[in-house]
Amino acid sequence: MTSVLETVLPCIDKCISEMDTAGCFVNCSIGEEPILEAREWIKVFKKEVEVLKKNYKLHTVLYSREFGSFLRNPWLHLRKKLFIYTHDLRRGMISREDYARKALAAIRTSLRTNLRTLYQNWVFVATINLLHQPGSYILYPEHRVFSLERSGKQKLRWIPPNLVIDLPRIGSLSFYIEVPRPIAWEDTSDLKESWRYYIALRPDMMVYGGQVMDIVDPGQSPPIKKPDLIIECKELIDWYVRVRDVKGPLAKPLTAEEWRNRWIQGLWDGLASVLGVTRREAIEQVSERRGVRLSEVKVVELYRTVYNPKKMILVSKYSIPDEVRRELEQHDIEVIDNIGFNREKLTPLADVLKKYAKPPKEYVIKTSDPELAHLLTEIKQLVEQEGIDTKRIEELIMKNLVSIA
Repeated sequence: MTSVLETVLPCIDKCISEMDTAGCFVNCSIGEEPILEAREWIKVFKKEVEVLKKNYKLHTVLYSREFGSFLRNPWLHLRKKLFIYTHDLRRGMISREDYARKALAAIRTSLRTNLRTLYQNWVFVATINLLHQPGSYILYPEHRVFSLERSGKQKLRWIPPNLVIDLPRIGSLSFYIEVPRPIAWEDTSDLKESWRYYIALRPDMMVYGGQVMDIVDPGQSPPIKKPDLIIECKELIDWYVRVRDVKGPLAKPLTAEEWRNRWIQGLWDGLASVLGVTRREAIEQVSERRGVRLSEVKVVELYRTVYNPKKMILVSKYSIPDEVRRELEQHDIEVIDNIGFNREKLTPLADVLKKYAKPPKEYVIKTSDPELAHLLTEIKQLVEQEGIDTKRIEELIMKNLVSIA
């Protein structure tokens, strides 16, 4: 049987003489179809984001540098992944076989990771659009700049939400994407405490009813507040037959000194590579236990067991076999499958979310009409200072509306 490596080796012979070796290898190794598929997914996702911006009057939506690069040009993004490998190949630092193996792995990993992120983000954005109704608004962030990434958000040793929305007469919902993640630390004592966030399992989405601005809870294991809902998204047609290594909970904590030493070794090895000198072998100073290999179905069930949410829902782009559905449902995980990119098929998810919404402790009314803003302020002062019954104000308003009609 011909190996994958053997099938792409001819690509090296073809591309090595080309001016754009990396671009040639991307085209030769994976072909045109995956790029076309990626562009189609991106088109659908961007369209959904524009609906979100219109519904909630957002100025912009921010992405991680990696995902943003992929959205701008998936082919160019994959080509960039081969820069170092191509440089090493031209300098004779790696063989053509090593180049083929490493470059193909980098392309496949980046493509799959970004498509997974894209579908997860589409499910999130489409669901928020389904929840929208007249009067809905974003409580957090307050500057109308919505971020779909978490870089730098936990440097102050807290875990803020990505989004908090308020639905009139229903309540508020707080959304967290791929948390928990590491929080800031300074010395060994801090690192030992923060280590639990490094190794904690990260479902795609956690949702809390009400306005929840921080989910750090050191007294819990994992050290976060129990979510009301967990939403897990699957974009592959055969996701349920795949396996992965789950290592996090088994990893032995490092001291700050060991952490810094590893970081310095990484700098030294990187410098050695650039200068073309002999690389020092990395010395493992801490013995770590190996992870446990689990099927994706078992990983989903593990999320349910570890975090024990009130409700867990799995969203699948494609239909899943009845036996897989039954196994998940036996673990109290609801399945919504065959979604594709059809927003309306996420209506059951939106309906469940509404059940967990909680009224905010404080209401915010936004208007661009200065006269209306002044009137609302006057009513607020009358209620708070004069003790006028809000029911009486409502009756007067309804009476006037009826007379106008």
